[in-house]
Amino acid sequence: MPALPPGASDKRRAFRELHRAGCFVIPNPWDVGSALFLQSLGFKALATTSSGFAWAHGRPDGAVSREAVLAHLREIVAATDLPVNADFQNGFGPESRDVADSVSRAVETGIAGLSIEDSTGDPGRPLFEIDTAVARLRAAREAIDRSGCDVLLVGRAECFVVGRPDLEETLARLKAYAQAGADCLFAPGIRTAEQITAVVKAVAPKPVNLLVGIPSDLTLARVAELGVRRISVGGALARSAWGGWMQSARRISEQGRFDASGPAPTHDQLDALFG
Repeated sequence: MPALPPGASDKRRAFRELHRAGCFVIPNPWDVGSALFLQSLGFKALATTSSGFAWAHGRPDGAVSREAVLAHLREIVAATDLPVNADFQNGFGPESRDVADSVSRAVETGIAGLSIEDSTGDPGRPLFEIDTAVARLRAAREAIDRSGCDVLLVGRAECFVVGRPDLEETLARLKAYAQAGADCLFAPGIRTAEQITAVVKAVAPKPVNLLVGIPSDLTLARVAELGVRRISVGGALARSAWGGWMQSARRISEQGRFDASGPAPTHDQLDALFG
Protein backbone atom coordinates (compact mmCIF):
# COMPACT_ATOMS: atom_id res chain seq x y z
CA MET A 1 0.00 0.00 0.00
CA PRO A 2 1.38 3.46 -0.91
CA ALA A 3 2.40 5.80 1.90
CA LEU A 4 -0.55 7.65 3.39
CA PRO A 5 -0.72 11.45 3.40
CA PRO A 6 0.83 13.08 6.48
CA GLY A 7 -1.47 13.13 9.49
CA ALA A 8 -3.92 10.56 8.11
CA SER A 9 -3.79 8.34 11.20
CA ASP A 10 -4.34 11.26 13.56
CA LYS A 11 -7.28 12.49 11.52
CA ARG A 12 -8.85 9.03 11.59
CA ARG A 13 -8.51 8.78 15.36
CA ALA A 14 -10.07 12.22 15.79
CA PHE A 15 -12.90 11.27 13.45
CA ARG A 16 -13.67 8.11 15.41
CA GLU A 17 -13.74 10.11 18.62
CA LEU A 18 -16.33 12.53 17.21
CA HIS A 19 -18.72 9.60 16.76
CA ARG A 20 -18.54 8.42 20.38
CA ALA A 21 -20.82 11.00 22.00
CA GLY A 22 -22.80 14.12 21.25
CA CYS A 23 -23.85 15.46 17.86
CA PHE A 24 -21.68 17.31 15.36
CA VAL A 25 -22.14 18.89 11.94
CA ILE A 26 -20.06 17.54 9.06
CA PRO A 27 -20.63 20.06 6.22
CA ASN A 28 -19.98 19.28 2.58
CA PRO A 29 -17.46 21.29 0.54
CA TRP A 30 -17.19 20.73 -3.18
CA ASP A 31 -13.69 22.11 -3.83
CA VAL A 32 -10.57 23.24 -1.97
CA GLY A 33 -11.79 26.81 -1.46
CA SER A 34 -15.06 25.76 0.11
CA ALA A 35 -13.22 23.22 2.27
CA LEU A 36 -10.83 25.85 3.59
CA PHE A 37 -13.66 28.25 4.37
CA LEU A 38 -15.54 25.58 6.32
CA GLN A 39 -12.37 24.75 8.21
CA SER A 40 -12.01 28.43 9.11
CA LEU A 41 -15.46 28.37 10.72
CA GLY A 42 -14.35 25.80 13.27
CA PHE A 43 -16.04 22.63 12.02
CA LYS A 44 -14.38 19.44 13.25
CA ALA A 45 -14.73 17.33 10.10
CA LEU A 46 -15.82 17.58 6.46
CA ALA A 47 -17.59 15.32 3.99
CA THR A 48 -17.37 15.48 0.23
CA THR A 49 -20.52 15.78 -1.87
CA SER A 50 -20.88 13.84 -5.11
CA SER A 51 -23.48 16.30 -6.41
CA GLY A 52 -21.54 19.46 -5.55
CA PHE A 53 -18.36 18.05 -7.11
CA ALA A 54 -20.21 16.94 -10.25
CA TRP A 55 -21.91 20.31 -10.73
CA ALA A 56 -18.57 22.09 -10.40
CA HIS A 57 -17.43 20.06 -13.42
CA GLY A 58 -20.57 20.62 -15.45
CA ARG A 59 -21.89 17.10 -14.89
CA PRO A 60 -25.03 15.72 -13.20
CA ASP A 61 -24.69 13.91 -9.91
CA GLY A 62 -23.30 10.44 -10.41
CA ALA A 63 -21.75 11.17 -13.81
CA VAL A 64 -18.15 11.65 -12.63
CA SER A 65 -15.60 8.88 -13.04
CA ARG A 66 -13.99 6.96 -10.21
CA GLU A 67 -10.58 8.36 -11.14
CA ALA A 68 -11.87 11.91 -10.94
CA VAL A 69 -13.46 11.24 -7.54
CA LEU A 70 -10.24 9.69 -6.19
CA ALA A 71 -8.26 12.71 -7.38
CA HIS A 72 -10.81 14.98 -5.71
CA LEU A 73 -10.46 13.08 -2.43
CA ARG A 74 -6.68 13.40 -2.52
CA GLU A 75 -6.98 17.12 -3.18
CA ILE A 76 -9.43 17.79 -0.35
CA VAL A 77 -7.53 15.62 2.15
CA ALA A 78 -4.27 17.40 1.32
CA ALA A 79 -5.83 20.86 1.56
CA THR A 80 -7.41 20.63 5.02
CA ASP A 81 -6.31 19.75 8.53
CA LEU A 82 -9.69 18.13 9.20
CA PRO A 83 -10.83 14.51 8.82
CA VAL A 84 -12.67 13.98 5.54
CA ASN A 85 -15.53 11.56 4.93
CA ALA A 86 -15.87 10.49 1.29
CA ASP A 87 -19.21 10.45 -0.49
CA PHE A 88 -18.20 7.37 -2.47
CA GLN A 89 -21.58 6.74 -4.09
CA ASN A 90 -22.17 2.98 -4.61
CA GLY A 91 -18.51 2.02 -4.84
CA PHE A 92 -18.15 2.36 -8.62
CA GLY A 93 -19.02 -1.05 -9.96
CA PRO A 94 -21.79 -3.67 -9.98
CA GLU A 95 -19.87 -6.47 -8.26
CA SER A 96 -18.58 -6.81 -4.71
CA ARG A 97 -15.04 -7.11 -6.03
CA ASP A 98 -15.46 -3.75 -7.77
CA VAL A 99 -16.46 -2.17 -4.47
CA ALA A 100 -13.51 -3.75 -2.69
CA ASP A 101 -11.06 -2.45 -5.30
CA SER A 102 -12.58 1.06 -5.23
CA VAL A 103 -12.56 1.21 -1.45
CA SER A 104 -8.95 0.06 -1.27
CA ARG A 105 -7.97 2.90 -3.57
CA ALA A 106 -10.05 5.42 -1.63
CA VAL A 107 -8.37 4.46 1.65
CA GLU A 108 -5.01 5.34 0.06
CA THR A 109 -6.13 8.97 -0.39
CA GLY A 110 -6.05 9.52 3.38
CA ILE A 111 -9.79 9.82 3.98
CA ALA A 112 -11.06 9.23 7.52
CA GLY A 113 -14.47 7.85 6.52
CA LEU A 114 -16.30 6.52 3.49
CA SER A 115 -19.95 5.89 2.63
CA ILE A 116 -21.36 3.20 0.36
CA GLU A 117 -24.88 3.50 -1.07
CA ASP A 118 -27.23 0.68 -2.01
CA SER A 119 -28.50 2.51 -5.12
CA THR A 120 -27.86 1.08 -8.58
CA GLY A 121 -28.23 4.18 -10.75
CA ASP A 122 -30.85 2.30 -12.79
CA PRO A 123 -34.30 3.98 -12.54
CA GLY A 124 -35.98 0.68 -13.36
CA ARG A 125 -34.19 -1.10 -10.53
CA PRO A 126 -33.07 1.69 -8.21
CA LEU A 127 -31.79 -0.43 -5.31
CA PHE A 128 -29.61 -3.51 -5.14
CA GLU A 129 -31.44 -6.46 -3.62
CA ILE A 130 -30.69 -6.51 0.07
CA ASP A 131 -28.51 -9.64 -0.06
CA THR A 132 -26.41 -8.09 -2.82
CA ALA A 133 -26.23 -4.76 -1.00
CA VAL A 134 -25.04 -6.51 2.16
CA ALA A 135 -22.37 -8.42 0.23
CA ARG A 136 -21.15 -5.19 -1.31
CA LEU A 137 -20.95 -3.46 2.06
CA ARG A 138 -19.17 -6.47 3.55
CA ALA A 139 -16.64 -6.26 0.70
CA ALA A 140 -16.02 -2.63 1.62
CA ARG A 141 -15.54 -3.60 5.26
CA GLU A 142 -13.07 -6.33 4.36
CA ALA A 143 -11.11 -3.99 2.10
CA ILE A 144 -10.77 -1.47 4.91
CA ASP A 145 -9.73 -4.15 7.38
CA ARG A 146 -7.12 -5.54 4.98
CA SER A 147 -5.63 -2.07 4.61
CA GLY A 148 -4.94 -1.85 8.33
CA CYS A 149 -6.32 1.68 8.28
CA ASP A 150 -9.08 2.65 10.69
CA VAL A 151 -11.38 4.20 8.10
CA LEU A 152 -14.96 4.62 9.33
CA LEU A 153 -17.51 2.87 7.08
CA VAL A 154 -20.95 4.39 6.56
CA GLY A 155 -23.79 2.23 5.22
CA ARG A 156 -26.47 4.15 3.31
CA ALA A 157 -30.04 3.03 2.61
CA GLU A 158 -31.26 5.14 -0.31
CA CYS A 159 -34.92 4.11 -0.25
CA PHE A 160 -36.30 7.59 0.44
CA VAL A 161 -34.28 9.28 -2.33
CA VAL A 162 -35.00 6.78 -5.13
CA GLY A 163 -38.78 6.83 -4.84
CA ARG A 164 -39.26 4.01 -2.31
CA PRO A 165 -40.01 5.88 0.94
CA ASP A 166 -40.72 2.73 2.91
CA LEU A 167 -39.56 3.10 6.50
CA GLU A 168 -39.73 -0.62 7.30
CA GLU A 169 -37.57 -1.49 4.29
CA THR A 170 -35.16 1.28 5.27
CA LEU A 171 -34.86 -0.04 8.82
CA ALA A 172 -34.32 -3.60 7.62
CA ARG A 173 -31.58 -2.49 5.28
CA LEU A 174 -29.83 -0.34 7.87
CA LYS A 175 -29.87 -3.13 10.45
CA ALA A 176 -28.42 -5.53 7.88
CA TYR A 177 -25.68 -3.03 6.98
CA ALA A 178 -24.83 -2.55 10.65
CA GLN A 179 -24.44 -6.32 11.02
CA ALA A 180 -22.30 -6.42 7.87
CA GLY A 181 -19.76 -4.04 9.40
CA ALA A 182 -20.96 -0.48 8.89
CA ASP A 183 -19.73 1.78 11.68
CA CYS A 184 -22.32 4.50 11.04
CA LEU A 185 -25.73 4.34 9.34
CA PHE A 186 -27.41 6.83 7.04
CA ALA A 187 -30.86 7.04 5.43
CA PRO A 188 -30.94 10.23 3.34
CA GLY A 189 -34.44 11.57 2.82
CA ILE A 190 -35.94 10.84 6.23
CA ARG A 191 -37.32 14.03 7.75
CA THR A 192 -39.87 13.54 10.51
CA ALA A 193 -39.03 13.07 14.17
CA GLU A 194 -40.76 9.69 14.06
CA GLN A 195 -38.64 8.49 11.13
CA ILE A 196 -35.41 9.77 12.66
CA THR A 197 -36.15 8.23 16.05
CA ALA A 198 -37.01 4.89 14.44
CA VAL A 199 -33.68 4.80 12.57
CA VAL A 200 -31.69 5.74 15.68
CA LYS A 201 -33.37 3.01 17.72
CA ALA A 202 -33.05 0.38 14.99
CA VAL A 203 -29.26 0.56 14.74
CA ALA A 204 -28.34 1.56 18.30
CA PRO A 205 -25.73 1.78 19.69
CA LYS A 206 -24.14 2.56 16.32
CA PRO A 207 -24.22 6.25 15.34
CA VAL A 208 -26.57 7.71 12.74
CA ASN A 209 -25.91 10.44 10.16
CA LEU A 210 -28.84 12.69 9.26
CA LEU A 211 -29.03 14.66 6.02
CA VAL A 212 -30.55 18.10 6.66
CA GLY A 213 -31.44 20.25 3.69
CA ILE A 214 -31.22 24.03 3.47
CA PRO A 215 -33.53 25.62 4.44
CA SER A 216 -34.86 23.44 7.25
CA ASP A 217 -36.64 24.04 10.55
CA LEU A 218 -34.42 21.45 12.23
CA THR A 219 -31.65 22.69 14.52
CA LEU A 220 -28.52 21.03 15.83
CA ALA A 221 -30.06 20.97 19.31
CA ARG A 222 -33.26 19.31 18.10
CA VAL A 223 -31.43 16.70 16.04
CA ALA A 224 -29.21 15.91 19.03
CA GLU A 225 -32.33 15.39 21.16
CA LEU A 226 -33.48 12.75 18.66
CA GLY A 227 -30.26 10.79 19.21
CA VAL A 228 -28.50 11.54 15.92
CA ARG A 229 -24.72 11.62 16.16
CA ARG A 230 -23.80 13.65 13.07
CA ILE A 231 -25.46 15.97 10.54
CA SER A 232 -24.48 16.49 6.90
CA VAL A 233 -26.01 18.85 4.33
CA GLY A 234 -25.11 17.05 1.09
CA GLY A 235 -25.19 19.36 -1.92
CA ALA A 236 -27.13 22.09 -0.10
CA LEU A 237 -24.20 24.46 0.38
CA ALA A 238 -23.19 23.99 -3.25
CA ARG A 239 -26.77 24.76 -4.32
CA SER A 240 -26.73 27.88 -2.15
CA ALA A 241 -23.55 29.05 -3.85
CA TRP A 242 -24.98 28.30 -7.28
CA GLY A 243 -28.15 30.19 -6.34
CA GLY A 244 -26.32 33.44 -5.59
CA TRP A 245 -24.09 33.12 -8.64
CA MET A 246 -27.00 32.34 -11.00
CA GLN A 247 -29.05 35.23 -9.65
CA SER A 248 -26.21 37.71 -10.22
CA ALA A 249 -25.43 36.34 -13.70
CA ARG A 250 -29.08 36.46 -14.76
CA ARG A 251 -29.42 40.03 -13.52
CA ILE A 252 -26.51 41.03 -15.76
CA SER A 253 -27.73 39.00 -18.75
CA GLU A 254 -31.44 39.84 -18.60
CA GLN A 255 -31.45 43.36 -17.14
CA GLY A 256 -27.99 44.73 -17.78
CA ARG A 257 -27.73 45.45 -14.05
CA PHE A 258 -24.88 44.80 -11.66
CA ASP A 259 -26.62 45.37 -8.32
CA ALA A 260 -26.80 41.75 -7.18
CA SER A 261 -28.91 41.52 -4.06
CA GLY A 262 -26.95 38.85 -2.22
CA PRO A 263 -24.02 39.75 0.05
CA ALA A 264 -20.64 38.93 -1.42
CA PRO A 265 -17.19 38.89 0.18
CA THR A 266 -14.69 41.44 -1.02
CA HIS A 267 -11.63 40.57 -3.06
CA ASP A 268 -9.42 41.32 -0.06
CA GLN A 269 -11.49 39.12 2.26
CA LEU A 270 -11.10 36.12 -0.05
CA ASP A 271 -7.39 36.76 -0.50
CA ALA A 272 -7.03 36.89 3.28
CA LEU A 273 -8.93 33.61 3.70
CA PHE A 274 -6.76 31.74 1.23
CA GLY A 275 -3.53 33.53 2.05
